[in-house]
Order: sequence, then C-alpha cells, then structure tokens
Amino acid sequence: MLDTAAEEKPDRRPAMLVCVYDDADDLWPIETGATINARVLPVGPDDPAMLAGLITGEMDDEACRAVLLVGRTKKADRFRIQMRAENRALSGGKKLSLTGPAVARATAPVSEMVRALSNAGFAAEATSDSEDDAGSYLLYRVLTALPDNADAVAVGLLRTPCGLAAEEARRGVEAAAAAMARHLSPLPRARLS
Repeated sequence: MLDTAAEEKPDRRPAMLVCVYDDADDLWPIETGATINARVLPVGPDDPAMLAGLITGEMDDEACRAVLLVGRTKKADRFRIQMRAENRALSGGKKLSLTGPAVARATAPVSEMVRALSNAGFAAEATSDSEDDAGSYLLYRVLTALPDNADAVAVGLLRTPCGLAAEEARRGVEAAAAAMARHLSPLPRARLS
C-alpha cells in the first residue's frame, strides 16, 4: 500500500486585516486566538499613506472581507467605535479629496461590536465624533476606496482607551474582531475545472 501525503485543504475562512497604525502604540502585535472565525492578517504599523495603499490593495482580493483599524483614543476612557470619517487631509484643515464625499460611513457591524465589548466587560460606545489623527485619515481612505458591490467589505475603526493596559486592550480588540467576523459572508468553494 502506498503512503500518500494528505492534501492540505486551503483555509477558506474570510480574511480580516487588523491594522494597528501607530508604531508608538503598545497594542502591537495583536495576537488573536481561535475564537475569531476569520483568517486574521496583521498590518502595520507604518506611514498612514503607505498603510492606506497596502490596505486598499489587499481589498482587491476577494478573500478579504473585513478591515479593522485599531488605535488609541484621546477623547474617552472607554472603547470607541468610530462610525464615520470626514474628508480631511492628515495634516489637518484641507480636504483630502476635492471630489470625494464630505463624510464616509463605516460598514462594520458597529452595534454588535459594542455589544461584544460590553459582554467582555468593557465600557464601549459608538460615536460619529472623529479625531484628527491617522485613524480617521485611514478610515476615510479605505471607505472611499471600497468598490460598489452588494457584499461590501466590513470596515471599522476601533479606538482603545489610552490608560488601558496593552493586554486588556488586546482582549477588547479580539472581542470586537470576533463580532465583525460573525457577520462576514463565507468564501465560495473552489470549483473543479
């Protein structure tokens, strides 16, 4: 009898990019456990313009079904999920795009993410209030790069409290990412030619 090696099946779970955009942030690296039903692909930290190009390029892959941007908030002592981003340049004041929309709305399941954070024991809120930082810039860039598909990529910005220990912040990020993953459509099965 021949001993044949078992073929490895490809991982057909949808991919989720988790981007910690600030290199000074102690949230890096995000270590996610098996509780997330998606292939988590860490991105960053890097220059915001470079990250925006990298993320929008990855969204061309049909397996990429979600993008979770992660950073710290300076405005609250709780987790915040930013629901929109304004058309502002990273340097402030000017518009980022002269032809782009004034506001871009997040496509992530915000209420489910807030609920998951609350269930994990964290104070959390959804907010339309943006902060003038790389997170808002990236959220706008990624949202305005989404193709007009019926099954849009879930894109969200999670801000963790500044005073929260890195281990606790990572646990909150995992809870929010797991909530996003529950709403992702499965990838189609590969067809035989």
